[in-house]
Amino acid sequence: MEGLTNAVKPEWEHLLPEEIEKRSFEILSGELERMGVTLRADQAPFIKRVIHTTADFSYADTLAFSPDAPAVLKGLLRSGADIVTDTNMALSGISRRTLARFGGQAHCFMADEDVARLAKERKTTRAAVSMEKARGISKPVIFAVGNAPTALLQLNEMMREGGWRPAFIIGVPVGFVNVEAAKELILEGTVPYIVNK
Repeated sequence: MEGLTNAVKPEWEHLLPEEIEKRSFEILSGELERMGVTLRADQAPFIKRVIHTTADFSYADTLAFSPDAPAVLKGLLRSGADIVTDTNMALSGISRRTLARFGGQAHCFMADEDVARLAKERKTTRAAVSMEKARGISKPVIFAVGNAPTALLQLNEMMREGGWRPAFIIGVPVGFVNVEAAKELILEGTVPYIVNK
């Protein structure tokens, strides 16, 4: 601990709770500017939110958008589209009240008993079965995949079978197994997307 006595101590900013997020985004925007990064105006709110959440500035370079993705996504949300995610953590981050105001609902089927049973019987992942279950939603669906590459692979498989198509895909799964292949299928497809390369 002796070496720490001469270290520069960070100064604390005393902010009210409602000021903290605003200040965070000011710092984030200043850092992007210092780095010489200019974001497209329609994509900036999305990219900045991801950077704010992860503290990873590389998303400024790696987050890929299909043409007009921000406008398409906003239009879907305003017209009452549902959101299906592959994690309960992501589900908890969705404002259900705001979504409901437009007629939408948020779903995560990962913990459903029927999903667990079918995944075990078929020797596949719950994420894949969850995507199949979501196909039963009778309105436009935005898929927010933040964990399982198998969810993206299953979405692609269901589209290849024909007759069904998601309205939008957000694909930012984690890990190393099948992640790149799963994202490439979405990047090469025709469904509007936001995907990290």
